[in-house]
Parts: sequence; structure tokens; C-alpha cells
Amino acid sequence: MELKNIVLILKLLKTKYLLLFNTFFLAKSFKKTIFIGYRMNSYKNIEEKLHQFVLKFYTNELIKGTILFLSLGFLYFFFTLFIEYFLWLKPTARTILFWIFILVESYLVFRFILTPIFKLIGLKKGISFAESSKIIGNHFPKVGDKLINVLQLKEATSQSDLLVASIEQKAKELQPIPFTKAVDFKQNSKYLKYAAIPVLIWLIITITGNFNMFDTSFKRVVNYRKAFVPPAPFSFHLVSQNLKVIQGKPFTLEIETKGKVTPTDVTIFYNNQSYFLQNQNGIFSYTFTDTRNDIHFYVEANGIASEKYQLNVIKTPTIQNISIDLNYPKYIGKNNETINNTGTILI
Repeated sequence: MELKNIVLILKLLKTKYLLLFNTFFLAKSFKKTIFIGYRMNSYKNIEEKLHQFVLKFYTNELIKGTILFLSLGFLYFFFTLFIEYFLWLKPTARTILFWIFILVESYLVFRFILTPIFKLIGLKKGISFAESSKIIGNHFPKVGDKLINVLQLKEATSQSDLLVASIEQKAKELQPIPFTKAVDFKQNSKYLKYAAIPVLIWLIITITGNFNMFDTSFKRVVNYRKAFVPPAPFSFHLVSQNLKVIQGKPFTLEIETKGKVTPTDVTIFYNNQSYFLQNQNGIFSYTFTDTRNDIHFYVEANGIASEKYQLNVIKTPTIQNISIDLNYPKYIGKNNETINNTGTILI
């Protein structure tokens, strides 16, 4: 009986020591968990600061992209209008020019505006914390590789007390550093010089009064399926305003040209024939000698024709028939008579 009591007492002691050991182990583990969790709060602060840096980074990218989009977009817009203004493209070529313009502008919008917005709101993957750490480390010499080391330590599979302590130490050293200041909005001012180019072009066009050239080019580019006839480099203007001549009299026609180009030769067309006009100091002249009837004519030079004109011939009075009635006195004893178409009359 005494032996059984001794065995029973030993079992009770064993159970008691096991309970004490387990209680100590659990308490130690719980304390360690609390300690690690406390240490990890410092790392969460680092993550929050990195997140703020990423937001400011893509806000800066959006500002820069807006400036570049407006600069490059308007430059290509002016380039497109210049091509149409000087070349007067046909509908097929103008269609290609129009859709290339749409593609280029769409790419610029996606590249400089939509991409930063998508990364800013999280629709598209942006830079990682590791990439952010390199940018911050390059900006702050004190940071160096410390921030990257913290991220690498956090990614370690085993989180020992020594590792947690190392993360805590490095995180505390990084706490005072404002990561967001690694992004400076003022740096975007250097891109404003590109935006000044289209503004300068616009001012020159407005000051010189050539705004109409872009207005007409824009309308032709937008209406790319429609055919447009380019204006002539010169136009004809009558110097002889009164196109009237007395029948049978000669009439000298005088014409001048106005425009960017002065032709060397001008041809007149009438009665299915053509003749060159004489050029005297920019005034082209031609003399009509046969003016029995009205004359319809037009002039042409360098493939450019004038409107049709009419020289009005004023008919002169003519004697068609002569009739003379002769009434003799009675004492002559001669009968009265009528003489027709005698020609010349002498009295």
C-alpha cells in the first residue's frame, strides 16, 4: 500500500510540473508574440510612408504628363494643319493624315494622362516598394540601402527576435525622414519650355493675322472625304471697265492680275481662236479690230482661266433704202415721179 501511495504521489508531481512547464512556455510565447507585434508597428509606419510616396510619385507623373501632352499634342496638331495648308491633299491622303492624327493624339492621351491615373487609383500596377526605396535612397543619402534592407528583412521567412530587433532598429532610423519629399513638383517647371513652343506659334499666327490659314486647313482635315479645289495664285481683273464699243471701231482690252504670282503670258479666247496679249508693266492688253457683232471672250494664264466676259457692240445707224419723190411744177408739163435707191444724190 505504501508503494502504491508513493507511485501515486510521483504521478501527481509529474502532472503538476508538466502544467507549470506548459504554462511558462505559453506565457513566454504570448509575450514574444506581443513583442513582435509591437515591433511590426514600426514597419507598418514605413509601409504607410512608402504608400504616400507612391501616390505623390504618380501625381507628379500626371502633372508632367499633362504638360507634355499639351505640348506634343498641340505641336502635332499644328504640324498636321501645316501639311494640309501647303499641300492641299486629295481626299485619300487627307483621310490618312486625319487618322494618323487621331492615333497619335490617342497614344499621347494614354501615355501621359491615362497611365498615371490608372496607376494612381490602382487599376494598373505601379512601382513596387523596392523600386520606391531605390528612388528615395538616391534622393536621401542618409537612407541609402537601409530602406531596401528593411524590406528584405521583412520578406525573410523566419522572424526571430534578432531579426525583429534589426527591423525595429532600422525602422526607427528611417522614421524622421519624409519620403514624399523625394518627389518635387517644382521639377516639372523644366517641361514648361516645351509648352511655350505651341503658345509661341499661336501668338505669331494671331499677331500676323494669318489665323484664317489654320481655320481653313482644320475644316479640310475634319471633312477629309470632301474634295477641295485650291485657290489660284492670282486672279484676273479688268482695267477696261466699260465693255462697249461702237460697231466697226477698234476696242483695246486691258487686264491686270493680282495675287502671289504674276504670269508672263496671257491668252485671250474668242470666236474659237486664241491670241496672246501684250504685256506692258503688268498690264495685259489686246485690241479687237473686227467689232461687227458682240464678242464673248475669256483669258487664261498658267492653266487658270478667268470668268467669261462680253464686249457689247453698239450698232451705228445706216441707210438701208433711198426713195425720192419728185413733184414738178405744172408749167413744166412733166409728170411727178419716184426714184428708189439711186445711190449718190446731187442737188
